[in-house]
This record gives sequence, structure tokens and C-alpha cells, in this order.
Amino acid sequence: MLHHDITVPPDWTVLDESGPGPFVTRALLERPDGTRVEWTSRRHRKRLGTRPLAADGTTRSHPRRHATARSWCIGALFMIGSFCFAIGSVPWFFDRVSTATDAWTFFVGSVFFTSASYLQFHEAINAPAGPDGTHSARHGLRRLLAWTPRRIDYWATLVQLVGTVFFNVTTFAATRGDLSLQQARRLIWAPDVFGSICFLVASWFAYLEVCPRLWCARADRSVGWWIAALNLLGSIAFGVAAVASRILTSTTEVANLSLVNLGTFLGAVGFFVGAALLPVESTRASAPGDAG
Repeated sequence: MLHHDITVPPDWTVLDESGPGPFVTRALLERPDGTRVEWTSRRHRKRLGTRPLAADGTTRSHPRRHATARSWCIGALFMIGSFCFAIGSVPWFFDRVSTATDAWTFFVGSVFFTSASYLQFHEAINAPAGPDGTHSARHGLRRLLAWTPRRIDYWATLVQLVGTVFFNVTTFAATRGDLSLQQARRLIWAPDVFGSICFLVASWFAYLEVCPRLWCARADRSVGWWIAALNLLGSIAFGVAAVASRILTSTTEVANLSLVNLGTFLGAVGFFVGAALLPVESTRASAPGDAG
């Protein structure tokens, strides 16, 4: 068994495994026929299979397939949510609609974010039981909620899901126009900060899943790397917006409205582009003989 809660068939051999800290995100495996393949955490939970290795240790290319329905669904939900956050932070939009309409735009976007995040969490906890792509053995409630703390993708998707719930709270509270200064700090600013922190942590975990260092030396950066990098940059932008939205002590105005809007817009764009790449990533077909 890999130190990832993945059961390796008894006739397979684990030649090497690596990853950040206690997590295993990449492993070199040898099949019974002597074929060596690369297993990675992200490809595994995406059900993209292992990748065959050439004699020099590099991964071999193989034909593409159609994008998976799950990648389209998760990508579409994230894109809609991102679009709501982006359009809601553009002056052209919020100067032409009521404050309530703009606030509800953000709340609707946060609901789409939460839906997409739960599907990613569900994807992670129901990943195949083995590296050969065998289906998950989870049944009943365990298919909806599970505890797999040795997997970095579990923490990435769980923390992000928690962050979206914080965004649900802060965006819904912003639809109310009768909040006092103290209530606004407690129901709007505080959940926004906590949600942004969750997104930063989750995006960092997701980035470490595809690159255990700050900057990968691989020249052929995978689509998964670009998705993780864009989400990390988007989360940083959301964090900047959260800090800039700190409510001033003497008024109900935010500290830096321009920076709030810019950070929110850039963060939304980062997640939008990353979500658009999810179906592209899923077209990287598994090698012949691997389950997709």
C-alpha cells in the first residue's frame, strides 16, 4: 500500500514514491509484465489512470479521449460562480444595478462555488481504491462523507469546501441592508477573511499535489499544474480583496474599495480560466489498459 491509502495489487511493485511532507503525490510502479508507470495523486482522483514511462524515465504520450462529464460539470459550476464574482466587481455592472442586486449576484456565485467544491470533494473521497483504476468500494454515507487524512487532495478539497461555506455566509449577509457596523464586521468581513484563508490553504495544498516545490523544473507543465497555479493566484487575489475590505473603525466604508474590486475580479478570472481547463485536462487519456 502506498502511504496514500491506495492499495497496490500484490503483483505490482512500488519502486519509488515522493511528495510534500507526509503526503505521497507521485509514485513509480512496476506492473507484473515489467511495464513501469507513473502514478500521481491528481490523475488518480480524476480517474485519468497511470502514465507509462519510457526507457529514459519520461512519460510517453498517448491518444486523447473525450472530456469527462464530471469535468464539464465541475468546470461549468466554477465558471458560473466565477463569472458572478467577476461581473459583480466591475463598475460598469454595479453602477447600473441596485446594491441589493449586486449583493445577490455575489451570493448566487457563492452557491455555484459551493456546489462545484462539494463535487470535487466527492470526487476525492470516491477515487479508485487501487492505482489500476478499480472503482471505489465506498457505499452509503461513506460515498458522501469520508475521513482520509493521509491524502493531500482530501485536505485540499475539504478546506476549499469549508471556504465556500464561509463565502455563502458573507455574501448572504451582504444582501441585508440593515446591519449595524458590528454586525457587518461579524457577518460580512470575518467570514470573508476566514473563507479567503481557507481558499489560500486549499489552493496551496492543490498546488503541492502537482508540484512539491514552489516552482517546478519540468518544462512540459501539465494542464493540472496550470489549473493549480491559476487557482493559487486567484486565491491570493481573493485574500488581498478580503484584507482591503476591512471596515474602517469610524465609518461603514471599506478600507480600499478599488483594491477590493480589483482583487475580487482578478481572483474570479483566475478561477474561471482554471475551471475552463478542467475538461481539457480530462482529455489526457489514460494509457491503454488503464481505466479512465
